[in-house]
Amino acid sequence: QVQLVESGGGLVQAGGSLRLSCAASGSIFSINAMGWYRQAPGAQRDLVAIIASGGTPTYADSVKGRFTISRDNAKNTVYLQMNSLKPEDTAVYYCNYNIFSRLRHIYVDYWGQGTQVTVSS
Repeated sequence: QVQLVESGGGLVQAGGSLRLSCAASGSIFSINAMGWYRQAPGAQRDLVAIIASGGTPTYADSVKGRFTISRDNAKNTVYLQMNSLKPEDTAVYYCNYNIFSRLRHIYVDYWGQGTQVTVSS
């Protein structure tokens, strides 16, 4: 069993900053990519940022230059530093891990429970 626990969401004014964290626990053999997605009310879940096992990040165009994703492999944790926040960043943010299943011999996606980020204007 693998569990992902997120923290760091909240309410912030436009222009402010928040740092999200997501820690994985349980039977973890190997983690491939780690990422953050977000879902606004009535919208689909979209990729925000993803970081490969080697540390290479990829960002959605809407957050480039404002958000930074990083990972601590020793702690099985991924972070999302969000600066210069805008009201349109308001959403539920979900972390996603791609983890190797020794039982199924494939990589499987796991999701966190989601954390609310609200940016007021």
